[in-house]
Amino acid sequence: MLYSEKVMDHFTHPRNVGALENADGVGEVGNAKCGDIMKMYLKIKDGTIEDVKFETFGCGSAIASSSMATELIKGKPLSEALTLSNQAVAEALDGLPAYKMHCSVLAEQAIKAAVKDYYDKNNIPYDHEQFAATACCHEE
Repeated sequence: MLYSEKVMDHFTHPRNVGALENADGVGEVGNAKCGDIMKMYLKIKDGTIEDVKFETFGCGSAIASSSMATELIKGKPLSEALTLSNQAVAEALDGLPAYKMHCSVLAEQAIKAAVKDYYDKNNIPYDHEQFAATACCHEE
């Protein structure tokens, strides 16, 4: 089987889908090459992610990665959410095929983009290196 049961579960029953009205931070990332677009919405209270939602236009792996990523950061401090790696998302899904790993990278980037948006809106100083762009898709 190409996909793990967890990938299939998060694809067919994604968690935290939709937009958050009055989100404190919104991050949108996309990759023209693979056609996946991911938008992450954060509700933040006292430095903690109180709620998180996503909208993803893309393949099953992109939807599953978004869903799992939201589950992994919900209720966590921003500092912890920022350390979530694409590898951690893929591992939580019991693995992704190598050619779909870019989907987990998008999830990581969407979270960072949403946190950065929150910091920018609230004039919160941050280390710009922490938000340096990571390479998304490998060349095919």
